[in-house]
Amino acid sequence: MATNQKIGVLGGGSWATALMKILHENLDQVNWYLRDHSNIEYLKEYHHNKNYISSISFDTRKIQFYNDINAIVRESDVLIFVIPAAFLKEALRGLQEDLNDKIIVSAIKGIIPEDNTIVAEHFSNTFGLDLQRFVVISGPCHAEEVALERLSYLTVASQDQQLARDVARILRTHYMQTNVSEDIYGTEYAAILKNIFAIAAGICHGLGYGDNFLAVLISNGMQEIKRFVEAVHPISRDLHQSVYLGDLLVTAYSQFSRNRTFGNMIGKGYSVRSAQLEMNMIAEGYYASRSIMEINKAYQADMPICETIYHILYENISPAVEVKLLSNRLK
Repeated sequence: MATNQKIGVLGGGSWATALMKILHENLDQVNWYLRDHSNIEYLKEYHHNKNYISSISFDTRKIQFYNDINAIVRESDVLIFVIPAAFLKEALRGLQEDLNDKIIVSAIKGIIPEDNTIVAEHFSNTFGLDLQRFVVISGPCHAEEVALERLSYLTVASQDQQLARDVARILRTHYMQTNVSEDIYGTEYAAILKNIFAIAAGICHGLGYGDNFLAVLISNGMQEIKRFVEAVHPISRDLHQSVYLGDLLVTAYSQFSRNRTFGNMIGKGYSVRSAQLEMNMIAEGYYASRSIMEINKAYQADMPICETIYHILYENISPAVEVKLLSNRLK
């Protein structure tokens, strides 16, 4: 990746805002796509995102804003997608520009619910993208701690290790360390599954279960990740690395985890719809729960926690009943 290539970020949520903080500090110019033109005007005038992590202040002289997706694709060499997976297909529906000469970076921690595909597969299947030009960014990393400049770690995964190192370089700061990996499939699936387990942790907390039970729950969640990713994409990988285990832990336990927050509301008696409306943010694990169950029909990996969350979220079975049944299956 050439040092003079133009970087574009697509998305306006908390994680997109945090990544823009890093990039606009490290680079002379960054392109930023926001769907709503009024948000662009607000940012230009007040220098922060009014909707997400408003504590981050931007030097807007270093940012070129777009609300036309074709324009930002045309004017960028590297495209960092931070659009929720549930809305990615719709966001790309009007795209006419060719992506095959672009480097595509996914900072999306979710699955395409209509197709049950990870983001890498979506760009490959839909746009014919060579996966040698595809990169995944994963945690453990919460946007709120990036805003506070607390020491954090990212893993950058690509089949092209030089490309992974290049992307890692532009994300490295005094508060952000970066690692590289070749495992785009394991990285994506682990990031998807940990959201389901974070919902499970939240539900259990909402029901009044304590730390002892949650520790057992999450250790069993790690075993489910191992069984699933080894069935779907069996390569040599160390699932104790931070991109797998660390990301699971921070998402399951952190106060900043939207999936845990969503689960906690369900455990306290909220309906799925009322929890979604009150949060006003996307809990990717909700969509992932159904998709993972569909995918697993072909692999038959033992996934008791995922089954439990699916029953609660999609079959309207009592969380108290389901977690009690689950507790007898955990080890």
